Amino acid sequence: MEGLAIVDDAHIGWCQWPLSGPNPLESVILAAPHRAASSGMAEIRKSVLIEHSADEMYRLVEHVEDYPAFLPWCGGGEVVERTERSMLATLHVNYHGIKTKFSTSNLNEPGRSIQMRLHDGPFRVLQGEWQFTPLTENACKVAFQLHYEFSSPLLGKVLGPVFNHIVSTFVEAFVRRADQINRERSRYE
Repeated sequence: MEGLAIVDDAHIGWCQWPLSGPNPLESVILAAPHRAASSGMAEIRKSVLIEHSADEMYRLVEHVEDYPAFLPWCGGGEVVERTERSMLATLHVNYHGIKTKFSTSNLNEPGRSIQMRLHDGPFRVLQGEWQFTPLTENACKVAFQLHYEFSSPLLGKVLGPVFNHIVSTFVEAFVRRADQINRERSRYE
């Protein structure tokens, strides 16, 4: 694959690698976390190419109730309301003694995307999107972006480092979980 941009806090570049070998789409993480210079708004963008189907990754992200099993900071995940195309969900954060919760209203395009908007929580703004783009039957590109700003500067100072850690490791946690599920599944086949 050629021409894939790699972006981080200080670098933009291009890479090229062959799509062959035992793991041709080995979890390549592309990230661009940054904070807008003139506001408290933070943004994170991450992408990964993985050997899991878009449907599989969509289901993993959409099942909020399962998050405590593989996200160490998650004290609980509740679905308040769910339809095929929408969901109202609450996540409980419990990380190093800091506890909070927030709810999002999600618009779902099954197997393709999940758009999230703040419903309730310690934010002035929280909006984001997961995109699942099929590459082959068993591989996809997962892209995650999130914009957020806490409701007050004090909350930002207290919760900011915790939330920044959570969102900067979010995509990797889902990739590890998908890998774990596949390993467990292959043991029983």
